[in-house]
Amino acid sequence: MKLVPLGDRVVIKALVAEETTKSGIVLPGQAKEKPQQAEVIAVGPGGVVDGKEVVMQVKSGDKVIYSKYSGTEVKLDEDENLIIVKQSDILAIIE
Repeated sequence: MKLVPLGDRVVIKALVAEETTKSGIVLPGQAKEKPQQAEVIAVGPGGVVDGKEVVMQVKSGDKVIYSKYSGTEVKLDEDENLIIVKQSDILAIIE
């Protein structure tokens, strides 16, 4: 199944959070922070959203940093969790 975002929405896939600290301590599942880095999977067309012209600045394949608790989580397959966010929730592109 394929997700096609509408308007200024972006579909992202969160990158895996680190399981050990720099000092070598293994973190249990509850102690891990929610990841803020993701890969862009699909991008909406942009256009006029709430009366303002929105030009999409990200593209598929970009690595981005997004707001920690933003977006809507969607589960397509058993092992694929995706997040749908507004472009304004994306803070930066990692180059």
